[in-house]
Amino acid sequence: MKRSFPLPVEAVTIDLDGTLVDSIPDLATASNMMLGELGRPPLPLKLIRTFVGKGIANLVDRALAGHIDGGADRALIARAMPIYERCYTQVNGKHTTIYPGVKEGLAALEAQGFPLACVTNKSVRFAQPLLEMLGLAKHFTQLVGGDTLAQKKPDPAPLIYAAERFGIAPSDMLMIGDSINDTQAARGAGCAVFCVTYGYNEGHDVRTLETDAIIDALPEAARLVRKA
Repeated sequence: MKRSFPLPVEAVTIDLDGTLVDSIPDLATASNMMLGELGRPPLPLKLIRTFVGKGIANLVDRALAGHIDGGADRALIARAMPIYERCYTQVNGKHTTIYPGVKEGLAALEAQGFPLACVTNKSVRFAQPLLEMLGLAKHFTQLVGGDTLAQKKPDPAPLIYAAERFGIAPSDMLMIGDSINDTQAARGAGCAVFCVTYGYNEGHDVRTLETDAIIDALPEAARLVRKA
């Protein structure tokens, strides 16, 4: 569907990892701490970067297999999960950085009157302290994590849930993300979707995805929408 700009929307949802923050250094550190405890060699950060996007269980599977397709032994994954979670708890936020323009973009969206939700596949127990540590939690009236519902992105359920809590139709909401998980969830929910150019997307260029706009920084999103 061809859209005209600025898009009229009532609320904005934003992904966390790869969109608001670069958490790869922490995720890679925790992954390699886990691998070390299991007697396995570390993986390069560049490779782990391609493993991020579908939640902790997938990251652990991929790290153990050393490949984006995963396929590690189920019993090994079950053994590794609590090790990874303990390691990530230790490093969460230590090396994570906020992307350029994020603070300005959030302020611009708020100034236009948009309520904001952070919708991420990261578990709330990790996402909430990270947002607070980086001073971003104050911008969001909602946090929908990978453990909030039984489903996570690319399932549309988290976006539908956020829209319900905003009291609006999903079609009146914008999703901003960095990956196919975000675009598929948005399309499934009926939301408009913008993608940033600098995120993860499992190593693939976001320009190949079905989006309504590609943006280089969050302030561009504020210029492409208006309050419905």
